[in-house]
Amino acid sequence: MSTITFDTLKFARTLQDSGIADKQADAITTAFKAAVDEQELATKQDLTLAIETLRKEIAETKAELVRWIIGAGFLQTALIAGLLIKLVK
Repeated sequence: MSTITFDTLKFARTLQDSGIADKQADAITTAFKAAVDEQELATKQDLTLAIETLRKEIAETKAELVRWIIGAGFLQTALIAGLLIKLVK
């Protein structure tokens, strides 16, 4: 995860230029900086890694599902064959 580069001086000056008192502008800037610093942001690399991991897990799940379906098909075929053999005798 990465952090945002945040220019606190520019932010405070923007607030002051809009008519907010210096102390209030400093307090707002400090509060905003603290809130931004607490955030964990995903980078493009993080998202790419997450997508690759999900694709791998989906492929593994798909392969497992195919194995289960094939196994169930063989079991069903064996059961039907066994019942037919028993009925024929």
